[in-house]
Amino acid sequence: MSKTETILELRDLALKLGGKNILQNINASFESGIVHAVVGPNGAGKSTLASVLMGLPDFRYIEGDILFEGKSIKKLDTDKRAKLGITLGWQEPARFDGISIRDFLKASAKDKAEENLEKALDAVGLSPKNYLNRDCDKTLSGGERKRVEIASILVMEPKLTLLDEPDSGIDVEALDKMFEVMQMLKQKGSSVILITHSLQVLKQSERALLMCHGGIRDSGSSEKISSYFHDKCMPCDLKYAAEQGIPYDR
Repeated sequence: MSKTETILELRDLALKLGGKNILQNINASFESGIVHAVVGPNGAGKSTLASVLMGLPDFRYIEGDILFEGKSIKKLDTDKRAKLGITLGWQEPARFDGISIRDFLKASAKDKAEENLEKALDAVGLSPKNYLNRDCDKTLSGGERKRVEIASILVMEPKLTLLDEPDSGIDVEALDKMFEVMQMLKQKGSSVILITHSLQVLKQSERALLMCHGGIRDSGSSEKISSYFHDKCMPCDLKYAAEQGIPYDR
């Protein structure tokens, strides 16, 4: 697949939960082999969009369509989307008591060789000697669990990686490692979509979408969206500008 092809396309995507419109009229396309960002303030619908794309149980009853590599995945459950090569890195990684980090990585690895697991841990700044035999349990800090999860994505070699708030709960050093892993995923041919309200994370992308009030307000280069987000969105004290009848100023 060439870098100019579309790996993911959203057509008139909408979601209603509890009688409320959460996502509405979303039309967007994501090119293969590059890093994208979906940015917006808290409550804009970004994490909900990630859940919809992954097909999580409470987020599957949508209007419109989702095309992955040109085929609709609207009716596919989470496991089937994962088998197609889509994965989601959670804002708050889960704990898996009773399983070692080695076995956790092996479970998702495309290449289960020990050397591959070690390289992935090195890439996220964790010593294989100190971590491979540790359990994925409460003895790991939130930042450590985040790094282990990213290592698992790296060995998985997915076609499309969704990272929800990748900077959540980690320090500056870990964030730098995270940015390096994003580039490694890209080099392996994976497309990356960053879900974020962080200007620092946004600047790691090449293309970006700006969300507000459950809809896409603009798209373009990361430089263009970063400028608007910094100057207009970050100072804004309105949770939902669209509810107030304030038009989006391009």
